[in-house]
Amino acid sequence: MRRRLLFSTLAVAVTAVVLFGLPLAFVLIRLQTNAAHQLVQRDATTVARTLQNRLRSGLPPDPIDAADAAHSLPDRFVSISRDGAPPVTFGGPPGTGDVITALAVTKNFRVTVVADDSVATEGVTEALVVTGSLAVLAVAVAVALAMFQARRLSRPLQELAEAAGRLGSGEAGPLGRRYGIPELDQVAEGLDGSAERISELLAAEREFAADASHQLRTPLTALSMRLEEILAAADQPEVVHEEGTAALLQAERLTDVVSQLLGRTHRSAGRRPAQVSVDDVVAQQVVEWDPAFRRRNRKLEVSGEKNLTVHVTPGTLSQLIATLLDNALVHGAGTVGIRTSLTPKSVVIEVRDSGRGVRADLVPRIFERNVSGKPGGTGLGLALARSIAGAEGGQVVLVRPRPAVFAIFLPRTLPVSGEETPVVSGPA
Repeated sequence: MRRRLLFSTLAVAVTAVVLFGLPLAFVLIRLQTNAAHQLVQRDATTVARTLQNRLRSGLPPDPIDAADAAHSLPDRFVSISRDGAPPVTFGGPPGTGDVITALAVTKNFRVTVVADDSVATEGVTEALVVTGSLAVLAVAVAVALAMFQARRLSRPLQELAEAAGRLGSGEAGPLGRRYGIPELDQVAEGLDGSAERISELLAAEREFAADASHQLRTPLTALSMRLEEILAAADQPEVVHEEGTAALLQAERLTDVVSQLLGRTHRSAGRRPAQVSVDDVVAQQVVEWDPAFRRRNRKLEVSGEKNLTVHVTPGTLSQLIATLLDNALVHGAGTVGIRTSLTPKSVVIEVRDSGRGVRADLVPRIFERNVSGKPGGTGLGLALARSIAGAEGGQVVLVRPRPAVFAIFLPRTLPVSGEETPVVSGPA
């Protein structure tokens, strides 16, 4: 590309020099030729006037003295005639080529000066040399400017092409450079904007995958435990029936989570908020999580007010309680209590355990993504819980760090915003 820019600029410069130089050379030749004719005519007039003045003054009209008055006459052929007398000539005869002839006539004298065309060609040669030198200089300057401009234009274009190639290959880093050329700066801004949008989309995709995996893990784990209980009690029909019923509930919950994920992906309206019984959801979660706690010689206890309802999207309360129970199972210890209560505007579901609680340095950041109090933790559960509750017009808070007490606040009536629950999203 740099070579094409250089050649195109050079071609334009040479064309301009030719179109300007040829008329200029023609004009200079005409000027030099006219100047040569005027010079010879001036010599002839000078000789004729000198002779006439001498005669008027009573001096003898000496042609040699008159010729000395015209300094360029030694190189000319001069013919002087007086009152019809035979002419007096001096100087070399003109050549056989082109000549310049000038005639001057006074009252008593007739002077003819003849010069060859060297008088004009010398000046023409000098003018052409000057013109040619200026043309060469102009072309040299054009070449230098073309090289500078080609480098100035080609390097940004190469960088923009490389940035576009990286963008196409999935590297969404911004170019971050401007070149002082409006058109190129506009392209660079467009590429940076595209890179930023692609980075946001890739980050959202990664977050969605991580959040979806986390949301699906809990019901899959519970379903797996129910199936293990069924296998262990294969010779006890009543236990098999009970565990099979619980497994079906887990499968339905898993299907519900998947449906919400698909609904969010397709941006569909999905289900609307409705009045949900807190007692039913808490009882369901106890049934689902009791085997996991019993395996670790721990137990679940439920207390608080009964017959409470919240206005949320179906499935939301289950996800929130399941997230806090999973957090208590992994990070807590001892008995886990679920306590329900009522405030003037909200229903409160507290989940507490008897473990060591949340470290002081993690308390301000406990609801941030990728923050976990245990090595190997995902750091997603609490962030997702706060995000889901926020979308329903509620919130999840850390009431007490040691022992840990988390509380879910959900509205008793329809929130003003009426927003639907995003199953997986970033922190609110």
